[in-house]
Parts: sequence; C-alpha cells; structure tokens
Amino acid sequence: MSLDIHTHAFHPKIANKVLAQLEGHYRIHPTGTGTVEDLLPRLHKAGINHAAVHSAATKPDQVIPANNWAMAMQKNHPQLISFGTIHPGYAQWEKELDRLERNGIKGLKIHPDFQGFSMTDKRLAPIYEAIGTRFVIMLHVGDNKPPEENASSPQKVAELIKNFPFLTVIAAHFGGYHHWEYVCEHLAGKNVYLDTSSSLFTIPQDLLEAIFNTHPRERILFGSDYPLFDPKDEIQLLAQRLHLKDSEIQDLLTNGEALLDL
Repeated sequence: MSLDIHTHAFHPKIANKVLAQLEGHYRIHPTGTGTVEDLLPRLHKAGINHAAVHSAATKPDQVIPANNWAMAMQKNHPQLISFGTIHPGYAQWEKELDRLERNGIKGLKIHPDFQGFSMTDKRLAPIYEAIGTRFVIMLHVGDNKPPEENASSPQKVAELIKNFPFLTVIAAHFGGYHHWEYVCEHLAGKNVYLDTSSSLFTIPQDLLEAIFNTHPRERILFGSDYPLFDPKDEIQLLAQRLHLKDSEIQDLLTNGEALLDL
C-alpha cells in the first residue's frame, strides 16, 4: 500500500484554465495535464496505489459543484480519495459537511490564499468545531508574502492547532511554502502532519534537513502536488536530497494510510 497525499485533478472543461492560473501564480510550469486520465498512469509508474485529490472553492457558489466533482471522482476511481471543500461565505456549510460525510469524503482542503480568507478567520471557528474528528484537513501553508501579510503561515497553523487541538491537520509544503525558516520554531514536534509537496525543487538544503530531522518521521507524508510535479520524479528527488533508503521512502508513502483508513 502507498499513498500520494497531495494531488489535484480537474474537470476537463476547466483543467487548462486552472493550470494557467497556477503557472501564473507560482511561476512553475505544470508537468501534467491536471486530468484523472493523466494522473492515474503517473501514479502507476511511481508504484503508488492511492492518491488524495484536492480542490478548493475560491467562491461560495463553487462549493457545491466542486464537491459534486470530488464525490463523482472518488466513486468512479477507487484509487482516488477525494477531499471536499468548504467556504465560510457559503451559508449552508453545516449541511454540506453532512453531505460530504454521508458520501464517504474523509478530508477537506483549505487554501486560504486562493479562497480569500485568513486561516484563523473568526468565521471559520464554528466550521472547525463542526469538522472535529470527522474529516482530515489539508491546509495550504505559505506563499511569497511575509508571514504577517500571508493568509496562511506556520505561525497561523500553530495558532490553529492550539485553539482546536482535536483537529487532524496536514500542513502542506513541508509546513510552509517559502516559510520554511519558521517551521522548526512553530510546527516541529507539534500535533500536525507535514507533507513534502511543492518544496523539493527550491527549499534550501539546511532547512530541508532541519525540518526532516526535527519533526516526527511518522508525521511526514509524501505528496507530489501533481499536476505541478510528477509523483515518480518527486520520490526520486526526495530520496536523493535526503539520502533516504528504499525502506525510508516506503515509510513516508504509507504514513498516511491510517489517516484515511486505507
């Protein structure tokens, strides 16, 4: 069993548009097409059995169609574990959480920077309470802005898990894209998972080693961030940069199994 905890796959009608937006924001040319048909063979070539697939509603009126797509994708492709999305501006969020749970959705993706709210926005407090232990939360963390100006940061994750200690939280991008210098101080050793996505191509070696060696190994999850990166390439780069044995890579590929009841 193996799991890529961080991938994306979009409806064919919007895939090209989303990829263009991602490239414009991150200045990273996507490796894949962003479709299920492209993702599945890449997982197979990497020797990965399952992938968590994420989407985030950037507007309240996108919540229902995004979740409908997620539920259909999971139903049609047993290898994929869809994460749902929620938005504090969507008035019926309680009913939507219930609907997601009834349909076997095990996680939620929150991308504060793209969704237009702070990770610690007060409107999210009742949503976090309602999420409780029902869902795993995948948080996008970090960006090119300094932490005090960013909607997400390692500092905000630390505040979140302090205020809501019952949540199961994955802090993406080794705990904070371009905020890695703060991860050891605020997140290492805390009750939070880190994934390896969208970091290996740019994170300084000293910070990579510091995070990897100070955070509990069982709380580090492999994530490729497909379609930006290819799962097989990311596994090889992870092993290369951290001098990992095959057994250590396998541990990272299986650490997420229990979270998603695989």
